[in-house]
Amino acid sequence: MTRGNQREKDRERAAARNPKGKNKDDGLTPEQRRERDGKALQEKAAKKAEKAAGGGDAGAKSTKK
Repeated sequence: MTRGNQREKDRERAAARNPKGKNKDDGLTPEQRRERDGKALQEKAAKKAEKAAGGGDAGAKSTKK
């Protein structure tokens, strides 16, 4: 192995940058988490639909020459 302990050092640096890690212990049951996430997705979809309806031709290119 030519990398030595570089990989382990990089993992330590990454763990230091993100102290909470991959621990998903937020005190919620899977059912509560599903409800929370579903509500967030509905709000996101509503916001996107509102932007699409209100924006109209916001992404259209200009035809001026």
